[in-house]
Amino acid sequence: MKVYNQKIKLGVIFIASLFVLSSCSDDYLDESKIYAEDSESYFNSEADYYNALVGAYDPLQSTFINVLMGEIASNNTLCGGESATDVPGYQQIDDMTHTPVNEQLQSLWSWMYGGVNRAAYIIEFQDKTDFIGKEVYIGEARFLRAYYNFELVKWFGDIPIKPEGRFTLGDEKTVPRSPKAEVYQLIEEDLKYAIANLSYMAPQIGRATKGAAQALLGKVYLFQNKFIEASVVLEDVIQNGPYVLETDYNKIFEFTGENGTGSVFEVQYTDVEGAGFGCLQCSEGNVAVGFQGVRGYQGDLFTSGFSFNVPTLEMVNQFEIGDNRKDVAILDIDAWSTTTGAVFTTGYEHTGFFNRKYIPRKRTANAAGDLNLTNPNNYRAIRFADVLLMAAEAFNRQASPKDDKAKTYLNMVRARAFGNTSNNISVSGQALTDAIYHERRVELIGEGHHFFDLVRTGRGTSISGFNTGKNEVFPIPLQEIQFSQGNWNQNTGY
Repeated sequence: MKVYNQKIKLGVIFIASLFVLSSCSDDYLDESKIYAEDSESYFNSEADYYNALVGAYDPLQSTFINVLMGEIASNNTLCGGESATDVPGYQQIDDMTHTPVNEQLQSLWSWMYGGVNRAAYIIEFQDKTDFIGKEVYIGEARFLRAYYNFELVKWFGDIPIKPEGRFTLGDEKTVPRSPKAEVYQLIEEDLKYAIANLSYMAPQIGRATKGAAQALLGKVYLFQNKFIEASVVLEDVIQNGPYVLETDYNKIFEFTGENGTGSVFEVQYTDVEGAGFGCLQCSEGNVAVGFQGVRGYQGDLFTSGFSFNVPTLEMVNQFEIGDNRKDVAILDIDAWSTTTGAVFTTGYEHTGFFNRKYIPRKRTANAAGDLNLTNPNNYRAIRFADVLLMAAEAFNRQASPKDDKAKTYLNMVRARAFGNTSNNISVSGQALTDAIYHERRVELIGEGHHFFDLVRTGRGTSISGFNTGKNEVFPIPLQEIQFSQGNWNQNTGY
């Protein structure tokens, strides 16, 4: 059951503020109906908390933009598309020429703060009504607030936070941008609460678990170079969680591989309710998938798309001989066309390669809306392989490294990739660190992590156009700066 794909018609319970998602979808706020039900008359039953929680999960589907832009910002891919002016915001991020006037960055800011506010609404009224198991709802709400805030601090650095509850109109003029350290502290507190109150088995598929909270906390620690803390929590996930690497890497990103044994947290998508380009966040499908499809494609297995986010030859060459992940992660369209007879057209910055993990597959169901915007491919937000590689890094980068432990976890990922142990890594120290970085790049290609891996490890200059001291974060959207009336300063260099 994809729990947060149950569309909730509870727009009236979500406060109108600068930070709530603007949307044409009727499950978001209809300002003409503000306070038909307000906070004083809501949260009177378990059903109210459950419905509000579904509403808090819903903006996860908007994180397609985080994944797509995160990959484009890295040195893994080029923007692509139809032309150099196709979605200028993506093109600018690819070239590192983005400014505070960028529609896609504005969307990311608005959608993630919409998620923050929906989760915060539940937290704000957590004590209004008691019932058995309420701590699970609150734990999930705090996980979600942490998830959205983590996305925001990754992209924008210092951000406004409000631990006690929702943002309301006027807060933009009084609530400051908190330093990253304070943002991370709130995220850590939320995740620790979630860990203490959730179990490894979710009440429904798609909902957060103890393991998801632990894995995200481990990642948050890595972003702060808290390697000992990261190693402890990630080791607990590995040793006590229910996760194992899928033996068949090829299956992971297919429909049959959704929510598999190696899935720690997965964003659920369906094609049952469509959307248009005027409201991408309204889609119940994974919009990024259609954007990454092969332009003008006709042939087996796949359907066409808009040819964005095309891997470079340099990235493809990162795969070693014998690495079985290459053909799962990368579609070599010329080789595929020769083998299958498929035909296609080429777009801007055509490299001949596509992100095979997340390009549209053929499906028999009658999808609603624009087929390119309603792909039901789940996003594997946190995979067990990611956990193993984060743990390997945490053990290796400690002041007193535990390289044997680091190699154990690194080589678990490599053994699956090659189907043997002949390619195990035996080096230690900085050479091992570099091997872990390399492994993260090839294991997680196309999943939106590499840009942030480069930034947090001081390797951002490997991205063309990257300026140290500026491009580690993105600009606060100009509209938000203007709304704050001088309360928020712009990020350095923008």
